[in-house]
Amino acid sequence: MTKNTAPERLVAAVGESNLFSVSFANVLDSGELLASVTDIVDNAGGATLTISSKAVSTAALIINGKTVAIGKALQFLVTGAVVAGTPYTLKMTAVTDSTPAQTKVKYVTFTVEGP
Repeated sequence: MTKNTAPERLVAAVGESNLFSVSFANVLDSGELLASVTDIVDNAGGATLTISSKAVSTAALIINGKTVAIGKALQFLVTGAVVAGTPYTLKMTAVTDSTPAQTKVKYVTFTVEGP
């Protein structure tokens, strides 16, 4: 697994809306934070997902059993027509607060359970 592939293993059920959180801590330099979300998209280009409420974390979060500091994770809401048994890969792009600002890209896969 590369640094750009998030270790989170997100799961959704057909018909759900889910707030997902993904850590960027392992790709940020010491003292660096995420400043903004550029985009989060379904990497397959499907039109069935709606990804909204895209934001940099404003509180410390527990992700994969580890505390992730404020500003080191992205959060977003996923809704839409999903197909059970189908993996969806999302491409997340964010800009950091470093000078000059860096652009960080990560991928996360989530699976859908249901009938």
